[in-house]
Amino acid sequence: MVKHIVVWKMKEEAEGADKQENALKVKALLEALKERIPGILKIEVGIDFSCTATSGDIVLYAEFDDRAALEAYQVHPEHEFAAEIVRSVVTERRLVDYEV
Repeated sequence: MVKHIVVWKMKEEAEGADKQENALKVKALLEALKERIPGILKIEVGIDFSCTATSGDIVLYAEFDDRAALEAYQVHPEHEFAAEIVRSVVTERRLVDYEV
């Protein structure tokens, strides 16, 4: 199994909305990918409530059967569309992919 974790810092304001509004939009957008992209076993999106200097603002946790499923997800048109929107509202991105 492959686990895919991404943490983002959000812009204070982007696309005519504030950080919280954009975080909610990103959450809904990413969670919808589960039904649109084959191979996603599990997907969770969380919005940080600690609001510390070292915390991210939003996190994606996803599980895939294997690396091939993750790679197919990465190039799927629905993922590419979502990634474009996410890039427009974030300032920083951190990623960890690992196998268990």
